[in-house]
Amino acid sequence: QVPLVESGGGLVQAGGSLRLSCAASGRTFSNYAMGWFRQAPGKEREFVAAISRSGARTYATDSVKGRFTISRDGAKNTVYLQMSSLKPEDTAVYFCAASLRFGILRAQVEYDYWGQGTQVTVSS
Repeated sequence: QVPLVESGGGLVQAGGSLRLSCAASGRTFSNYAMGWFRQAPGKEREFVAAISRSGARTYATDSVKGRFTISRDGAKNTVYLQMSSLKPEDTAVYFCAASLRFGILRAQVEYDYWGQGTQVTVSS
C-alpha cells in the first residue's frame, strides 16, 4: 500500500495558478511512476499528466500542455502539478496515482494506488 494524500486545491479565477501536491508515504517513492487525473462533474475521469520513476520523462495531455507541469521531489516523497493559465474547463476533482510499472503511464488501469482527490474550481 502507498497512501497518497493530495493538497493544494481551491477556488481560483480564470488565468490564475495553483500548485497541487501529492504526498506519498513509505520509503520506496522512487519505485513508482506517478500520474495526475481529473474528473469534472458529470464526466469520466481523464488523464492529465504523468512522470516516470526517475522524473526524467514527463507527459501532459494536449488540453493542458504548456499550462500544466508535473514534477517530483524524491527527498519529500511528493509529486506536484503546477497549473497556470487556468480555465473554467479545468474545474474538476484532481487525483494523483502511483504505479509500480515503468515509463509514462496514461491509462487508469495501469495505476495501482490512488489518492482521495482535491477539488479545483476555476471561476470565469
